Amino acid sequence: MKQDTGKKTGKRSQAVSEKRAAILTAALSLFSQFGIHGTRIEQVAEQAGVSKTNLLYYYPSKEALYIAVLRQILDIWLAPLKAFREDFTPLVAIKEYIRLKLTVSRDHPQASRLFCLEMLQGAPLLKAELTGDLKTLVDEKSAIIAGWVASGKLADVDPHHLIFMIWATTQHYADFATQVEAVTGATLADEVFFARTVDNVQRMIVEGIRVR
Repeated sequence: MKQDTGKKTGKRSQAVSEKRAAILTAALSLFSQFGIHGTRIEQVAEQAGVSKTNLLYYYPSKEALYIAVLRQILDIWLAPLKAFREDFTPLVAIKEYIRLKLTVSRDHPQASRLFCLEMLQGAPLLKAELTGDLKTLVDEKSAIIAGWVASGKLADVDPHHLIFMIWATTQHYADFATQVEAVTGATLADEVFFARTVDNVQRMIVEGIRVR
């Protein structure tokens, strides 16, 4: 009897997780196209295949849903920086960070565009996370880069500006994918173009920070 109860609880938990995931996926799709003000809860519910009442059970308001989507995006967005490791040689670590950031741009373009949209609006609903977890992580990784500069392993560059340049370059391919495709005829979804992009961005940035 207990075993049956456990199975039922497990199935319910899985169903709840799947429903939440469907809602967040639908919300990301719509928010990235129309923003928070141009998206209605009814649209999200319909795209997620749930009732409005059911959606509001999990996320009591459109703002709560939007913040949940933004926090999920921030987790995705910060993953490559969290993987930035001091035990790699400096140029290898930075090249790997660039590759991971371009991979995020390729695999999560909607997330990147919504994050960009939120930044352009002044990040009113994400300010606490930016000045908290994001700043702490950037400061931690900047200290690693500063240590490499101080020990003569990298050229004399400001760690924050290096990180900003990597963000700007790699996220361009997601945020301005339409422009990239119009000019080149390809996007990061094209394996050959992705490989060429990784190689070129890595070389251009690494050559600017290599010790001469």
